[in-house]
Parts: sequence; structure tokens; C-alpha cells
Amino acid sequence: MPHPRRRGTALRQRLAELRGPDVPAKALDARALAALAANPGCARRAVLDGAGVDKTRLADALGSPSAFGQSQFALTRGNAFEARVKADGGAELLRLAHRKLDPQAAPPEEGRVPDLSAIGPEGRAARTALALREAVEAGGWTLLDHPMLALDVAGSPAFLEPDAVVVHPDGSWTVVEIKSFPMLDGSADPAKVGAAARQAAVYVLALEEVAARLDPAPRVRHRILLVCPKDFSNLPAASAVDVRKQRAVTRRQLARLTRIEEIVDALPEGTCFSPELPAAELTAAVESVPAAYAPECLSACELAFHCRARSRAQAAVTSLGRAARAELGGLTTVGDVLSAARGESGDPDDPAVAALRRAARLRAEALAALVDAPDRCTGTPGHEGSGTPVHDSAGTPAQEAAPCR
Repeated sequence: MPHPRRRGTALRQRLAELRGPDVPAKALDARALAALAANPGCARRAVLDGAGVDKTRLADALGSPSAFGQSQFALTRGNAFEARVKADGGAELLRLAHRKLDPQAAPPEEGRVPDLSAIGPEGRAARTALALREAVEAGGWTLLDHPMLALDVAGSPAFLEPDAVVVHPDGSWTVVEIKSFPMLDGSADPAKVGAAARQAAVYVLALEEVAARLDPAPRVRHRILLVCPKDFSNLPAASAVDVRKQRAVTRRQLARLTRIEEIVDALPEGTCFSPELPAAELTAAVESVPAAYAPECLSACELAFHCRARSRAQAAVTSLGRAARAELGGLTTVGDVLSAARGESGDPDDPAVAALRRAARLRAEALAALVDAPDRCTGTPGHEGSGTPVHDSAGTPAQEAAPCR
């Protein structure tokens, strides 16, 4: 059983106690940080990721196994495409970077690909920083294949590995994201492009930390190079994607993580998320941290099925999506929404309540019109018209009766 959490201990020790005794921390990667930035209002994910909890094991222990992750087929296809893009010393990748991002520079006749091998993530991160500095001093085009970057997250380093980083002849740096989803007629699925941009923004922030330690600091470009298969072939196509918005959101979320101590202090004494705990105790610990579920979580978080079940059980409007939640203002449950629409509760001056009541009136009027419709027909409701002529007041046939629909 976990030891009671002691007030005043270091944040890292508190997070270790939340994780559980002798449970190793799960390192954060760029995909997890990007998903965290995509849902900044979720305190549950912030605490679990900050503590290094393995959410896949946690979801299994809660009885809501996660279906999150890529298939083995998709991983194999992605690795094969990445190998093709980086073949011949990254000549094709450098050509795409020159054409899409830096056409004014000299063409990459022969780019350098430094060796980044070292012992451990700390050693690889140090070797990457040295290679970046040497590339800036040497000039020309340089391709760093799978460099290792360190980003401070809640006081602890998170080691990140982008697909590639390109150093331009002017000394500026560009993040390269290689994805296996297709680029059809020059454009790709906006949702997948957005996810790639959020992930690349994490790498941009990590590169900026490396650049800040150099004098003068090289420029980290805010446009990244997204490389995907062209149409349905295995040929590479590229697009420049501006990630300034995603970078700003991610920076704000990481700053919020540095204040995670406030969330931890609000938890009950002895709270622990170890998967070895009994299911009832573990569920109570998870539920003690508020979540902000949205349907988008199903593609980004291992706990999405658990949070969705709880959201539906509470009839929370968040299960309908962030757009509906934003429109409904202070109405947080489906019961509150229906009560406000019926006029049983809610402030009439509230725009959301007024809109709901107007929608309820319109619905009632439409239903009343449908109920009254058969009375204006001569046929029997549910049947086609009887063909009986309609007579006017003088007994003269006027027109055939319209069939009832």
C-alpha cells in the first residue's frame, strides 16, 4: 500500500507517491504532450502524465481497456515510407525542404548526415546539441536523422525524438514530420494534419531550448515540413505547415503543468494510481481528479473509454462534443438542458436558456402541425386519398381531395 502523501515534500516525490511504490515512471513523448495540449482543461490527464502513470495499464485495471494506438501494419508501412524518404543520405528530403521552405538558398548538392549515436537519452541529447552547433558553423545543408531533444516538463526532462531536423545554409532549423497518411491532390486529411502539427510544435519548443543555449541563438523556423505519400503511391510529397498556433497552445499547457502542484495538493491524502490497487480503490482515486472528456479523446487518450462511460452515466453534455458544451454555457448535464428548455429552470436572460426555449417552442409547433394535418384531408389517416369529391356550400363538386400522407 502506498505511504500517505506528506505535505511539503518535493513535487517529484509527490508525483512518485501518486504513481505508486516501486512503479517506474512512463516517459512522456511528443505524441502525449501534443494530446495534452489538445485538451488543456483535463486535470486528470495533466496529473497522470505529470506523474508518469502508464495509462494503458491503468485503463486495463479499471476494466476499460484502451484501443488507442497504431496497428502493426500501419507502423510497418510508415517505417518503410520513412526509409524511402531518407534514402541516399536524405537527398530527396533535403530537396523537398529546399523547394518548399527555402527556395532562395543554394540547392542541396550534397548534404551532411552526422552520426548521432551515443549512450542513453542524455548522451544522445548532448550529441544532438553538438551536431546542431557544428552544422550552423559549417554552413550548407545538414540532415539530422532521429535526433534526441530534451524538453523540461514540470521540472523533469522529457526526451523527444523527431523524425528529422534540417539545418539550412543560413543556420536556421526546421522540424520534419514524416507521416504515412496520403496527400491527395496536394492536400491531406485536416484532422491528421492538425495532429501532426501539434506533435511538431512540441519538437519546435524543444529545439528552441537548444537554440537558446547557443550564442548567437539560431532561428527555429515556425513552418515545419510535413512529408506524406503522394496520392496512393509510395512517392514522397511535402507541404509547409505553420505551427505557430499549436506552439503557443503547447507552451501555455506546459506552463500549466509547472503548476501541477496545485492540483496535487487538492487530492485526498494517500491518493495513488498504482494498477496493483483494488479496482474500487483505484476507481475512487481516478475519479478524485476532474476530467474534461470530449469525443476527440477516443483517438488521443488511453483512458477515453473509462471517461466516456462516466460522462454518459452522469449525463454530462461534454459527451456531445466541445462545440455543444461551449454553446450550452453553464448547463452541464442533459437534465439541466431539458429542464431549461421546458421552462422549469434557468435564467430567461441567459442566451443559452433563451435559445433552448425557442427551439422547444418551434418543435412543439411542428409536432402540432403534423398532428393536425390529417384533419385537413378527406382520406383516412394512414391511407391514400379516398377519391371522394369535395363539395362547396351549394353542393357543387369543387376539387378532388388531396391524399393524406
